[in-house]
Amino acid sequence: MAASATGPTASRPWHAHYPPNVAPEVEVPPVRLPEAIRTIVERWPDRTMMIFYGARWSYRRFWEATGRFAAALARDGIGPGDRVALYLPNCPAYPIAFFGALRRGVAVVQVSPLYIGQDLARLLADARPRAIVTLEILYPNLEKVASELAVPVAYVARLRALYPWWKRPFVNRQLRRQKLSTRYPAGPTIRRWSEVVRTPASVPDATGDPAAEVAVLQYTGGTTGRPKAAMLSHRNLLANALQCRAWFSLDETAAPVVLCSIPFFHVYGMTVALNYPLLHGATLVLQIRPDVDEILKLIDQYHPTEFPGVPTLYQGINQHPRVGDYDIRSIRICVSGSAPLPREVEKRFEELTGGNLVEGYGLTEASPVTHANPVVGRRKTGSIGLPLPSTDQRIVDLSDRTRPAPPEMPGELEVKGPQVMLGYLGQPEETAAVLHDGWLLTGDIATIDEEGYAFIVDRKKDMIDVAGLKVYPREVEEVLFQHPGVKDAAVIGRPNEKLGEVVHAVVILRPGVQVSEAELIDFVRERIAHYKAPRSVEFRDTLPRSAVQKVLRRVLREEAAAGAAGARAPTAPAR
Repeated sequence: MAASATGPTASRPWHAHYPPNVAPEVEVPPVRLPEAIRTIVERWPDRTMMIFYGARWSYRRFWEATGRFAAALARDGIGPGDRVALYLPNCPAYPIAFFGALRRGVAVVQVSPLYIGQDLARLLADARPRAIVTLEILYPNLEKVASELAVPVAYVARLRALYPWWKRPFVNRQLRRQKLSTRYPAGPTIRRWSEVVRTPASVPDATGDPAAEVAVLQYTGGTTGRPKAAMLSHRNLLANALQCRAWFSLDETAAPVVLCSIPFFHVYGMTVALNYPLLHGATLVLQIRPDVDEILKLIDQYHPTEFPGVPTLYQGINQHPRVGDYDIRSIRICVSGSAPLPREVEKRFEELTGGNLVEGYGLTEASPVTHANPVVGRRKTGSIGLPLPSTDQRIVDLSDRTRPAPPEMPGELEVKGPQVMLGYLGQPEETAAVLHDGWLLTGDIATIDEEGYAFIVDRKKDMIDVAGLKVYPREVEEVLFQHPGVKDAAVIGRPNEKLGEVVHAVVILRPGVQVSEAELIDFVRERIAHYKAPRSVEFRDTLPRSAVQKVLRRVLREEAAAGAAGARAPTAPAR
């Protein structure tokens, strides 16, 4: 049903299609994020807050540990206005350090544990943290770049100490097998985590303006050159967590159990797997890295009700040869982000679990969630859904953001809401390029239908120009996914002297399948305009992906431009 031309929904037709239990606006209290979490701790102090491979923390124990970390920071002269970097995978040290730093008034710098060398040095040099929290198995990476940095203090945890006692011998064997040192090399002042969490907690929580105080520096993914850190305030993070709670909570009275496989260091994991669940009094089941075999075991053991993830994880479960051996029917809600969700993946996963898998959308600069399909209500295939409560959207002309896009034509999606960042750290020109009057340019090309559902056509920077004709990679990929032999695919533009660019597909086939390049090209040409069909197909075993499993088209483009992608085989070998 289309929205009325008059009345409160005239300019926001999506409100008419909200689920009945979701209000158009969320009230964001004027408090810092730790204050909001404190109310949950006081309400359910003895409820299990997190489980790490059998080790359990109650909300009370977790909160006491955050206070001790805040006191340790104070002891080392680190306080309001300073920054502390978290160089950690998902483990109990992460939420303790995260909220401990925020309680102290210290901004958190998010660092991927996959970063090494120049990536690590460049990010830390830009953020200039006064301290860093890491594991002993990651600390050698810091030592290698120590001469380029000035991080005074490192809080270092032993991974084995975070596991329950009965699993520690196995962890020790794994460390020995990897030949990892448990001695700390020379570098910053080392504080052992075991000592940090015993620090007397006598420091009062910091105070400040939630709308102006930076809580997190979140670096944007896939950038080149100088890193860009989105400055996310306490209000940004609290608002987005409350928006997610309003949208995804089927039952406000029941505490969810959330499987936290996506990394906390990524903005998606931080909000959807950490902040929002904690505001709901959830139990978090932490997974140190997203391995599908282990995911199935954790679901079978702990019966999570929510499982935020990315399409490759759901696809991995769908295709697992022994998925029927595990009880995965506890799953009720899954929100998929970071990459487009193929309809085939969504349908099969819902058949296996009986739960609801909905596609959402967001970006680092918006804390990150701005859109999602309703968990209960109408979902539209291929759509990122409706704007969350208190979020506005509009489509602007690709060449001039001050003008609306022509009717029926794709344009660049802009969003506005309390979750939109303060700006980029130390980069006013970059900030001005994407922020104007509270509106954030997303860099995504989209359309919005009459009911307010948004459809991402593609990334603006990924658009392919074939002799002046625009080709959107996602459209071609969706056709490739329809081929029964295709397991995964990515489409990029390849330089061409005559046409400027031509479409190039990189394809992973299903095991045991043989498909020729010509067959795939013909398959696409029969379904969409010929100029959109690939001129070439490359068969691979893997695609380059980010830490949250987003395909890195930039890497594929660089390889294609340099001629480093390798010779194409006319027929892919059976595997």
